[in-house]
Amino acid sequence: QVQLVESGGGLVQAGGSLRLSCAASRSVFEINTMRWFRQAAGKQRELVASITKGGGTNYAESVEGRFTISRDNAKNTVYLRMDSLTPEDTAVYVCNADLALTWHSGFSSNWGQGTQVTVSS
Repeated sequence: QVQLVESGGGLVQAGGSLRLSCAASRSVFEINTMRWFRQAAGKQRELVASITKGGGTNYAESVEGRFTISRDNAKNTVYLRMDSLTPEDTAVYVCNADLALTWHSGFSSNWGQGTQVTVSS
């Protein structure tokens, strides 16, 4: 078993910045695409950003130009740098990764527990 552990959430004023991290709890054979989702109270989960193993990125239109996703393959870690935050960015942010524990195990989708981000006006 492997867990994805997020950190870096918290309370920030509008216009501020935060950087989220998500790391695998143990070494794994390979990690393909890594993603950040968010879910605000009363709303559906939304894909915020994704990054392939090779570094290709995609962003939700609502965060394009403000958020930056990156990864450190040696550390099995994905980051989300969030700038120019607004109250509309308030949500629980959850990371997701397609990973293989061993060379023969195949890939599975794994989720973190989430970290709260609150942006005050």
